[in-house]
Amino acid sequence: MTGRRCPGAGHGRPSTNLVDGHPERLGAIFDGDGVNFAVFSERAESVTLCLFDGKGAETGNLEFRQVRDGVWHGYLPGCQPGQRYGYRVHGPYSRPQGLRFNRNKLLIDPYARALEGEFRWSPAVFDFRRQGEVFLPEESDSAPFVPKGVVIASRAARVHRKPGIPWSKTILYEANVRGYTMRHPGVPQSDRGTFRGMSNAAVLAYLKSLGVSSIELMPVQEFIDEERLVARGLRNYWGYNCINFFVPARRYAGTDPIEEFRDMVDAIHDAGLDVILDIAFNHTAESDADGPTIGFRGLDNLCYYRTIPGQPGVYVNDTGCGNTLNVDHPRVRELLINSLRYWVADMGVDGFRFDLASVLGRSDAGFSARHPLLQAIANDKILSNTKLIAEPWDPGPGGYQLGQFPPGWREWNDRYRDSLRRFWRGDAGEAAEFARRLHGSADIFESAGRGPLASINFVTAHDGYTLADLVSYELRHNEANGEDNRDGHLHNYSCNYGAEGETDDPGINAMRRRQRLNLLASLLLSQGVPMLLAGDEFGNSQHGNNNAYAQDNETGWLDWTGLDADPDFRQRLCDFIRLRKATALLRQDHYVHGVLRNSAGWKDIDWLRPDGMPMQSEDWPSCRALTLALASARNDESIPAVALMINATVDPLDFRL
Repeated sequence: MTGRRCPGAGHGRPSTNLVDGHPERLGAIFDGDGVNFAVFSERAESVTLCLFDGKGAETGNLEFRQVRDGVWHGYLPGCQPGQRYGYRVHGPYSRPQGLRFNRNKLLIDPYARALEGEFRWSPAVFDFRRQGEVFLPEESDSAPFVPKGVVIASRAARVHRKPGIPWSKTILYEANVRGYTMRHPGVPQSDRGTFRGMSNAAVLAYLKSLGVSSIELMPVQEFIDEERLVARGLRNYWGYNCINFFVPARRYAGTDPIEEFRDMVDAIHDAGLDVILDIAFNHTAESDADGPTIGFRGLDNLCYYRTIPGQPGVYVNDTGCGNTLNVDHPRVRELLINSLRYWVADMGVDGFRFDLASVLGRSDAGFSARHPLLQAIANDKILSNTKLIAEPWDPGPGGYQLGQFPPGWREWNDRYRDSLRRFWRGDAGEAAEFARRLHGSADIFESAGRGPLASINFVTAHDGYTLADLVSYELRHNEANGEDNRDGHLHNYSCNYGAEGETDDPGINAMRRRQRLNLLASLLLSQGVPMLLAGDEFGNSQHGNNNAYAQDNETGWLDWTGLDADPDFRQRLCDFIRLRKATALLRQDHYVHGVLRNSAGWKDIDWLRPDGMPMQSEDWPSCRALTLALASARNDESIPAVALMINATVDPLDFRL
């Protein structure tokens, strides 16, 4: 029935044209003749579907008459793609009881597939106003200040040509869509900062030339800028402030975020690379109890967010971001699983990196690898075949869970990061820990039956110094964030080698360059899965800012002018990558412990002093140089032995093989 408009569109009179609908599929589902609307709210007294025209004027209010198991639903005949909509939810308002219903707040559909309109900060976006010590419902209408959901038609199915790269051949490369392309000389001005920019042929050719296998994109789901950042004239650059888990961020697109994202994924796949999405399922942009009411809070606060037992008006803040999603609730788990399935099946991605992933396995009793959400992901026929990466910590009690995720998951290994930094800057007594990390962190993963490929090894990531800054700054320089330099990591295990920041001293610069190569070589030649930070291969700097979350500017964006400053450095990195790919012993899927020998009598792993003699227990505390020797335990002469000679002293050394 193409061309028919929704009842109520074009006039302001409320309509009662909703007919019997279906609660099974949440969201706004167009079937060719009309739209089925369904939204969950367990405690609501009533729910109203609000319709808007293309100029943002409210044209209709339709109250749901049907509710089943907390799902309010109805079918609107004649409703067509392009219809803008939102919800108003009616119910009691009591902050101490965690009840935040306010019919004056327009709420985003958690299952919306598209949004239109900018979020704007205004007193109207809050569900409360203070009157002395009392909180009263804010009566102003928030509709002019929040995005509206947009009904979309089903997109034509695509055959996603996924590369299917195994973990043993995976080399991750973390990048921000906006920051990676904003200053790239090969990207047209109109495409910079967008999915189209990441699809650019010059960008993809460069990525392919490096030899990496997988692009790990920082969050691309619709997010907003925090009020405090807007007040300082800053923007959220990283994207960990989502308002919807299905919608691609419009700031990364031109006219059609969905198609432009899918085109980007197809282009990256055609270049032979995986696409991994960084997902923040631990909190939302509604922040703490004094934050805005945009969607989840107004729909059913006690369903979507964890609150302190016995204090329903107080949020659990295990994320440090004001709220924590309540993954114990089956409807919240259903939402997250459906979101992941959508990004895989409809949008074509190959896997996910989960921010503060301990939240996904936490209930009131603490973290469990058998949490229903983790179990649901493992058992899902679509998700079980994707790449799953956990950031295995959060700021909450018992939040550090490195090594505790289920089989099939990979985990960011911060102990690897810190050990390599300490060893190469010269910290005493670090050699044994360094060796454990090169070996693949068996002390962390092996007891649970997992192998070295469970460890995501990294030296730098978006959160912290770039590689160039790691060897140039001993103090963080985050003044531009407007937090009096109190934010960001305090313990960075960095070294400036004689001068803080940029210097013309050739000796200092030579040492910094050498240390960058040492760190990258160690990373690419370790057991486990390596991850590189975009720009480290050509010395990108954030000028000592180790928390550039608010620097959507030249501080955060990659400075591509450094690309040709030292091409030999980048070539060395490419050589390390090629060596790793060509040498199976550098990327084993099982741990070796120096027990098995091959026909030549060589152990599968051996730790040697520079003189070629085996390391003894008394050698480790003062060790600054050693050899890691690897050999195949099978009688297979096609697998060469490997000797990795490591000299962290300041002097040249002779090694005996």
